[in-house]
Amino acid sequence: MRTGQVTTLMVILSLVMLSFLAGCSRNRPARKPPIHLNPNMDNQEKYKAQSESKFFADGSTMRIPVDGTVARGELFDDPIYNTGKLPNGKFVKKVPVEVDYDLIKRGQERFNIFCAPCHSRLGDGQGLLIKKGYIPPPTFHQDRIRQITDGEMFGIISNGVRNMPSYSSQVPVEDRWAIITFLRALQRSHNADLSDIPADQREALEKAENDSKEQESKVEGEAVK
Repeated sequence: MRTGQVTTLMVILSLVMLSFLAGCSRNRPARKPPIHLNPNMDNQEKYKAQSESKFFADGSTMRIPVDGTVARGELFDDPIYNTGKLPNGKFVKKVPVEVDYDLIKRGQERFNIFCAPCHSRLGDGQGLLIKKGYIPPPTFHQDRIRQITDGEMFGIISNGVRNMPSYSSQVPVEDRWAIITFLRALQRSHNADLSDIPADQREALEKAENDSKEQESKVEGEAVK
């Protein structure tokens, strides 16, 4: 056997032995951590909530806010607006903001996102999640719900009730009041009467209704003949 052939055979045998040895070492813990060529911020220097700190003297990672300071977005200088309650602890009867068309439309948008999945866009408690087996909520159009004050409704959205969770983290204060204004409009639309219609439009509606009744009477009379 020639020298070149021997060398080639030795190289092949060496590679086979290395592959065999590599296979035997699988599932064994490495003594050194693997090399992470592109970290991509996968591992960051940080503290987790409630973890121990070696930097602060008290050993606590989470710090108590400095006295007299307020975090951005947490200045609740209007208790009625932020809680829906009066100083005596009772709920406010009406929303403590000026109601206009834009506010109601904003409420409708937020209602369709956060409320409709359970309550449906009609507020009848037959949303998509109910059809999937979720416990149905009560309809907004029953007398008990219609008589709830706006402040109490604000509290329910903020804190949750029974199977309904709190939405304070998803829906900011201004949007909670907006949702309530739309909800009241929705309730009104399902329980409206003739007195809710402006006088100038009411006359036209009454005339159209009378004309419709006269037309029906003529049709019935001709059918009898």
